[in-house]
Amino acid sequence: MAKPNVLYIMTDQFRFDAIASLGNDHIYTPSLDRLARRGVSFTNAYTSCPVCVAARYNIRTGCEPPTNGVFRNGGEDLVEGQPEEMEERCGPFLARRMSQLGYRSFGIGKFHSRHADMGYDDLQRAEELFGNPESRAVDAFAAFIAREHPQFDFVEQLHGERTEMYYMPQTSPLPADITYEAWAASRAVEQLQVEDDRPYFGFVSLIGPHPPLAPPIPYNRMYDPDCMPDPVCGDIAVDHMDEQIPWMNHAIWADDISLARARSLKARYYGEVTYIDHCVGRILDAAEARPDGDDTLIAFFSDHGEMLGDHGAWQKECYFDGSCRIPFLVSWPARLPRDQRCADLVCLTDLFAIATGAAGEAEVREGTDVLGVIAGDESPRESYAGYYGSPGTRDFKIMVRSGEWKYIYLANGGREQLFNLEEDPRELRNRAADAPQKARLRELAVAAVDRTNADRALEAGELKQFAFEARPLKRIYQMDGSRGVKGFPQRPEDVVFDTGNTGGA
Repeated sequence: MAKPNVLYIMTDQFRFDAIASLGNDHIYTPSLDRLARRGVSFTNAYTSCPVCVAARYNIRTGCEPPTNGVFRNGGEDLVEGQPEEMEERCGPFLARRMSQLGYRSFGIGKFHSRHADMGYDDLQRAEELFGNPESRAVDAFAAFIAREHPQFDFVEQLHGERTEMYYMPQTSPLPADITYEAWAASRAVEQLQVEDDRPYFGFVSLIGPHPPLAPPIPYNRMYDPDCMPDPVCGDIAVDHMDEQIPWMNHAIWADDISLARARSLKARYYGEVTYIDHCVGRILDAAEARPDGDDTLIAFFSDHGEMLGDHGAWQKECYFDGSCRIPFLVSWPARLPRDQRCADLVCLTDLFAIATGAAGEAEVREGTDVLGVIAGDESPRESYAGYYGSPGTRDFKIMVRSGEWKYIYLANGGREQLFNLEEDPRELRNRAADAPQKARLRELAVAAVDRTNADRALEAGELKQFAFEARPLKRIYQMDGSRGVKGFPQRPEDVVFDTGNTGGA
């Protein structure tokens, strides 16, 4: 029996509730609605570690942070006895494994990996930021702009302005037909038209709708801010129990956003989503136009969500649903049911077994066999744990989802949150003080960290806690390092007169 094609389409910071056919009446997403009709939409999908780098390693390794060693953006955090090389700890990366299973593999876009070799036969890599001129020169999208559209090569930040403009409504500095998303879609279409006797495994990784929120014309004016719903606002004492939330708000210049500006940012975010939807539609058209279109497994997902002002939070890296719950669409017309919703718990780690299972040799690693669950041959998971921050430090936190309940433990202060998502889907009532279910979910959290490289979070068999401490506030500067710009100048005239001191303090 011939092996099917496998196509993964990944977005960055895409909220679980930003697809029209899955319940959002304020947004227009015809391509994603079409993809949902093509297969199964999982409505309880989570990312274990809701931040870019860690989430991507979950996908490419099929392993959770204690094994792959990535608990946040940054390097690996290992303990004695764990092999230094990630593929020794986890096994071959997903693309390499698919190549071993007889697939032609290609990767396009943002990978946020320190590994140059991730196992793709053809890798066209393009990231968000450039730390130096060399990184811009080798970036596939930046090189495309310099080569094909040099009139726009002067633009320092090709995806929109960052730093203090991070959460200000913007418009793309590029036309809609040459943005990063358009470029990635075009490269994907080219790959889908390659003639090869082997089936393909493709991974297309988009940057949007990650801020800055800068959709191109006309998507920048699709949505009236005054027609956007306000963000979810609860008791600030509960909303900001995770001290990282106000710290991050300050770091990315989002500590004083009004409700009116929050609505305008949501309008631009939705414009980004609809533009991405258009680009995804181009990829779907190319995949389905092939003779083997129906025998192609397509999955759409995100690395994590975006708080978008809910609970007084912006960005991700927390365990409210806006941050850690994600879209997760899986379709395969030749084998899977169409237009179905499934409430089973799934996660990014499961993508390894989905791809290898479609190839005929399901390698579950630390996930579950989702295809087997859909077929009725395997049982869905009963609970799921997420990890963020180095275990055994003040920054560590863990989330457990089981049934209708979600439990969050914050080592900084030993704080706890418990939400009944069936009765309280907006996560407004913290039940940690009065619900007897807390004891069971806390036990699940203890069990989840009772393993190598997570057990540092335990002390005398209980979750380790620290006296609460707020970290010093600081701003994040994200400018164009490829042009020597690292921050604001010491003197304004140093920029105006180009005296060579544009690097900031």
